[in-house]
Amino acid sequence: MNKGKNFLQKINEDETFLDLVHWVEKIVAKVLSLALMFIVLVSLGDLIIYLIKYIFSEQAASFFSKTLIELFGLFLNILIALELLENITAYLRKHVVHVELVLVTALIAVARKIIIFDSAKKASDDLIALGFSILCLSISYILVRLTREKK
Repeated sequence: MNKGKNFLQKINEDETFLDLVHWVEKIVAKVLSLALMFIVLVSLGDLIIYLIKYIFSEQAASFFSKTLIELFGLFLNILIALELLENITAYLRKHVVHVELVLVTALIAVARKIIIFDSAKKASDDLIALGFSILCLSISYILVRLTREKK
């Protein structure tokens, strides 16, 4: 019972509590990094299998015309995962969320949506919304860059 009381008293101290919070943040960020590395490797393996499967099949002649958009989507998924891993790594290095990296990741994700956009299945309003998202993210990115350069 005395140990529990000592622990609660230590947590009540601001510095000790902040140390605990930072320790938990580091552990969570490292676990997320490991999980994301696993996802990237599995996605890369999936992409390689996908390419080999269709290049050596009977459909190889029409492979790129029918599945090029799907292929771009797979590549961009891996790129987005790598950008997320970079965000986590940058956070682990400096313990600060890098807004510029987050905006670039968001731009890539929205650009991916535009690249794989199927106008037969989606309304034109969806494409307008994605375009507006790109515009807003681009302006935000420019503002962050200009602010950083002034400092």
